[in-house]
Amino acid sequence: MGFPVTVVLGASGRIGRVLRHCWPEIASQSGSLAGAGIRWQSRNPLPQHPEVAAPALLDPLKDPAGLVQLISGAAEAVLCLAGSIPGRGMDLADNTRLACAAVQAAARAAELSGSPPARVLLSSSAAVYGNQSGLLSEDSPLNPANAYGAAKAEMELQALALGQQLGVPVTALRIGNIAGLDAILGGWQPGFTLDQFTDGRSPQRSYIGSVTLARVLAALLRQSDLPPLLNLAQSGPIEMAALLRAAELEFAWRPAPASAISEVELDVSRLRQVLSEAGDAGLQTALSTPADATYMVTEWAVVKPAPRHGQEGAKNPIQTLQRLLQTKDSSRL
Repeated sequence: MGFPVTVVLGASGRIGRVLRHCWPEIASQSGSLAGAGIRWQSRNPLPQHPEVAAPALLDPLKDPAGLVQLISGAAEAVLCLAGSIPGRGMDLADNTRLACAAVQAAARAAELSGSPPARVLLSSSAAVYGNQSGLLSEDSPLNPANAYGAAKAEMELQALALGQQLGVPVTALRIGNIAGLDAILGGWQPGFTLDQFTDGRSPQRSYIGSVTLARVLAALLRQSDLPPLLNLAQSGPIEMAALLRAAELEFAWRPAPASAISEVELDVSRLRQVLSEAGDAGLQTALSTPADATYMVTEWAVVKPAPRHGQEGAKNPIQTLQRLLQTKDSSRL
């Protein structure tokens, strides 16, 4: 199946940039024209991409009519990546405001066109679970340990309730750490330190590779029916130290404070079940095989901007990844 007509809110964010880089090739592999049917939104202009349409420049909170217009015209899905980012001086309540704006715009666009409302997929976070031991499923209680996690939990609550009220299908994607877009690989700098717990380990988290994330999101957008809550990660936790070693980045240890969270592992069985209908055996393998730090670092290497010039990564990231990992590993793509 090709890409559905999709509106992506937050094209200038970290995930949005990965999608703009990876989706043209994914779309062409699925039989669609590269980038066809994808409408991007950003508050600010973005560098031109030869295979990706320029984003619509609008603020969803200040221009609700413009957002409705962007979604109108047979849009089947809205992927809301827009939100506040820790440390950027933004109001964390914007997570809820932006999510609800997307749901309201989808309802209004459907009302104007007389067609069913677009499905809305929201970018949430594993941070909603906080400090809990064991495998965390979508039915686990929420216990956010910081303001960011609490804001994402509130966003889920408000947007899902609004979706039910307005008849808009809404799914909150509880995304684990994204290798390269996280504070470990993405935030590394000389003198970097990692927490070390009494068992000698660094923090462990459920991770997903950047290219795999792009493929999973593309596959989810093709599904006609999604549950309201969905964990999104690869199987098994990865030590943060393992990622830095795989990337050959030096770090020092520091004793973990009492408030540090040693492990967050997401149960992704529901995600695998949803995508079992996608017919992508390679993607199923990637989600069922234990996550691999070296593989995730390789994914990051083909999409990250060059350090000196800031240009995009490899032109065809999936093909490049296949060449780098050789035929024996290509089944994991």
